[in-house]
Amino acid sequence: MRKQLLKTDPLLDLCFYIIGWVCLGLVVLGCIAVKLGVLQMLGGLPPCALHRLTGYYCPGCGGTRAVVALFHGKILTSLYYHPIVVYTAVMGSWFMVSQTMERLSKGKWKVGLRYRDIYLWIALAIVVLNCLVKNLVLAITGVPPMA
Repeated sequence: MRKQLLKTDPLLDLCFYIIGWVCLGLVVLGCIAVKLGVLQMLGGLPPCALHRLTGYYCPGCGGTRAVVALFHGKILTSLYYHPIVVYTAVMGSWFMVSQTMERLSKGKWKVGLRYRDIYLWIALAIVVLNCLVKNLVLAITGVPPMA
């Protein structure tokens, strides 16, 4: 099991590297759309259906606010809203920068972060724990932690 979590695959690294550049392009387009007011013209983002129906948070609740906070440089606020956003930004940035350095040096600098299944298991644990903690706080205290 441990060996499976730590194994690497160069083809998978290349795929994630390409996906990383595509995602970076989408983030840039998203930022441009926000600056141009496209979201306001469309009426903004819809509220979470699960939260609206049950009053409890879904595993993704707070993600949009966390992204906005991170873009404004408010790392602690972003962590509060949804820690997966900061985890993804740190790991994704580290992966992209280190892979770019290794590729530009043509392999002379072996600094590229490699994809490993353990990173996804950590992300899943963060999402589940975040959802559980927020809903437990709401259920026990009656105070919404993301009001």
